[in-house]
Amino acid sequence: MATRSTPSLLLQMPRAFVWFLWLGALIVALTSLRFLVLPLDLVMEHMAHYRPAVPMALYGHMIFGPLALALVPFQLWQGLRRRNPVLHRRIGYLYALSVLSSALAALALVPHFQGSLFPALGFIVSAILWIMTTARAIWLARAGDYPGHRRWMLHSVALCFAAVTLRLIMGPLMAMGWTVLETYMITAWGGWLPNMLLVEWWLRRERRQRVAAAA
Repeated sequence: MATRSTPSLLLQMPRAFVWFLWLGALIVALTSLRFLVLPLDLVMEHMAHYRPAVPMALYGHMIFGPLALALVPFQLWQGLRRRNPVLHRRIGYLYALSVLSSALAALALVPHFQGSLFPALGFIVSAILWIMTTARAIWLARAGDYPGHRRWMLHSVALCFAAVTLRLIMGPLMAMGWTVLETYMITAWGGWLPNMLLVEWWLRRERRQRVAAAA
């Protein structure tokens, strides 16, 4: 969904961060699909209560969310985009379809959410923003505005990568004795807000560097 003139985030980030992005996305995506081979009640007990009421939404979210996350590194891979722009575009559309499916499914789960209103709102806002940023990125790519496409795609990626940051926050809290439901008071917002702020900071920093270089 981009042209040769659009720089890749992966080439600008420190190598350690690039590895973190690749490994974090792929590991979380693959481990999130463990319910396909193991009983849901055993490996995702906190999600099992959704199955009787909204099974399609539950499995839609748990399948398409990890798929979108697994596609993220490949969409940001400049080498793939340069060598095979058609494949890059197709992966982009598959990512967008996965985002739409996972986010809509997440919204369908909210009425059955067992937590309080505050974390529920965090999940609702992130799902809506995920759809909006992805749709905007695709619209700009089709309009030929590739720098704009890149900016909005990075915001979409930040929201997608919440699946990783959420677990990084959740792990220490659960080690301290918190339940999964209790961790949502922090992770429902803390899983994606820092990602969005980091991307916005990076884009503004990049913009300032371009202006300084031009001057």
